[in-house]
Amino acid sequence: MSVLEFDCRFRYPSGFALDLSFEADGGVTALVGPSGCGKTTVLNLIAGLLCPAEGRISLHGKTLYCSQPRVNLAPEQRGIGYVFQDYQLFPHLSVEQNLRYGERRARSVHFSVAKTVEILGLGPLLRRQPASLSGGQKQRVAIGRAILRGAGLLLLDEPFSALDAELRTGVGEYLARAIAEFHIPTLLVSHNPENVGQLANHTVRMS
Repeated sequence: MSVLEFDCRFRYPSGFALDLSFEADGGVTALVGPSGCGKTTVLNLIAGLLCPAEGRISLHGKTLYCSQPRVNLAPEQRGIGYVFQDYQLFPHLSVEQNLRYGERRARSVHFSVAKTVEILGLGPLLRRQPASLSGGQKQRVAIGRAILRGAGLLLLDEPFSALDAELRTGVGEYLARAIAEFHIPTLLVSHNPENVGQLANHTVRMS
């Protein structure tokens, strides 16, 4: 059985319609396609931030959304960690406090803060504020916070788009290490297939 099953229709106010069906197994699945084709919308539908017009979404055999019969779990009930494109770290909290926030939001305890800090190399950053971090460091903190939510699925929205080639390589290595260590199924989106080629086990192409 697939880890994630997605079969949904969604219509934007502009009239553009998204109609997509795919399945994702364990490991890393990349959702690639040009800007504006609906990649981030798919993540938001899975996370419960948007509601499909019709269809079904299931994770680890559990129905997250179904139009018939009507099921629509709240975002906090879905067991999903989401790393947004702009990171969305709390600016008034330290790195450690941001990570602890993710831990407190977990519906069940799966991963320890200490192990997450070790795997993502966050030890030297724990007392720093997000404003003092580089883009790559912010990305690693955001990934750590999402992992600590006890995620049954990790969603990454354009994780490399704001990083130069050297930072992409570094963040990619940390991310690959975390996914392998914690065995978290991951769905990431990118407009550039080259950015995810070495990380992804499977690719879904949108047009």
